[in-house]
Amino acid sequence: MPLIVRAFPVLQGKEEDIRKLAAAMAGPRREEAREFYRIFGVVRESWHYQETPQGPMVIGVTELNEDPSVKAQEYAGSNRPFDRWFKDQVRNLTGIDPDIQPLGPPSEVIFDTQDEASRD
Repeated sequence: MPLIVRAFPVLQGKEEDIRKLAAAMAGPRREEAREFYRIFGVVRESWHYQETPQGPMVIGVTELNEDPSVKAQEYAGSNRPFDRWFKDQVRNLTGIDPDIQPLGPPSEVIFDTQDEASRD
C-alpha cells in the first residue's frame, strides 16, 4: 500500500492549537474524521510532533489503499463541510494550503528497509 510521509511546520504560537486539532480528530470530530479517511482511501494515519532547531514540526504518515495522486486531487477539490474545516485548520496552523498542496510539502524517500526484510 502506498505510504505518504510529510513534515508540516507549525506556525509560531500555534503549538497548542495543533494539539487541539489532534484531540478534536480523536474526540468530538472522530466520526467525521473516520468518514473523511474512508472517502479518501486512508487505511491509517499518524501525526508525530517534533521540536527542531527551526521550530516545531508535525510529521504526518498516511497509508492509503488507493493511488495517492488521484485521492490528492479529490481532496484538493473537496468542499464538504468537514473537509473544508480540516483544510482550513491545516492552512491556519501550518501555512500549507491543502487546496494547492494536497499531499503537503513534498518529500523524497532516500532510505527504506522494506526490500531488505524480504531478502532474509
